[in-house]
Amino acid sequence: MSIKLVLLKSGDQIIADTKELVRGEETHGYILNKPHVVVATRPMFMEEDEDRTSVEITMSSWILLSKDENILVPTDSVVTVVEPVEDVVKLYEEKLNG
Repeated sequence: MSIKLVLLKSGDQIIADTKELVRGEETHGYILNKPHVVVATRPMFMEEDEDRTSVEITMSSWILLSKDENILVPTDSVVTVVEPVEDVVKLYEEKLNG
């Protein structure tokens, strides 16, 4: 399993088991298995404390009304593909495994 964080041109951050769709030597798209949207927000605190760097993470199915588990995303919709931090990978795996 290769869990990646995919940033789309729409601004969505998608976490999924990601595979490249390659023809010849050129990547034409990405196949995302069980993609979820990741939303990170900084909680508001009553007091200003610059040392607080916590982030709240929520994730939900990317296309809520689809029963498809594999979704093809063309390369022209993708800004970048990166390795997610380990805590986000753990949250994703927990969500998938119940």
